[in-house]
Amino acid sequence: MSADCIFCRIINKESEAEIVYEDDEFIAFKDLFPAAPVHLLIVPRRHISTLADLEAEDAPMMGRLIGVANDLARSFNLDRSGYRLVINCGKEGGQVVFHLHLHLLGGKALSPAIAEGRGG
Repeated sequence: MSADCIFCRIINKESEAEIVYEDDEFIAFKDLFPAAPVHLLIVPRRHISTLADLEAEDAPMMGRLIGVANDLARSFNLDRSGYRLVINCGKEGGQVVFHLHLHLLGGKALSPAIAEGRGG
């Protein structure tokens, strides 16, 4: 854990968040500045600064992270209409909080601009 990390403080219940899921390995909560009607952050409890800091032995954890995201998408009724999963890596990649996290976005039609390479 990192004392100056807001996500670590949320995990330790030192800062408030609207938590929608938690288990021994992950916690998920609503984004304070949602970019879609459903915008959840799924965060490993273990502090990993960026996607680039993962090691080969973290592969099973990342698989479980996607599984949690899929389960949450079903519980928020996004599985039939569609949803987006995003991990930003590093400052230029748009990462604001340097604790690995996965964004789950859905609940409206999302622009395909990012997937097509136009930005946005």
